Amino acid sequence: MKARVTVMLKSGVLDVQGEAVRHALGTLGFAGVNGVRQGKVIELDLAETDAAAAEVAVKAMCEKLLSNTVIESYRVELL
Repeated sequence: MKARVTVMLKSGVLDVQGEAVRHALGTLGFAGVNGVRQGKVIELDLAETDAAAAEVAVKAMCEKLLSNTVIESYRVELL
């Protein structure tokens, strides 16, 4: 089973990388980009075959390692 985890900064946290990308897009002539939020996508190939157990395991991975839950939120998709 495969899982995709999307990790993003929480809405109240300043996204310095996103702001740098927004500025760079403007200097390259891409007008009209008012905001950019940058995150990361992690794809996992799991041995687990039970969807419910896989989701529980991946959420535990996110809480312990894959995301900093103080400033980041995450979304788990089973593929």
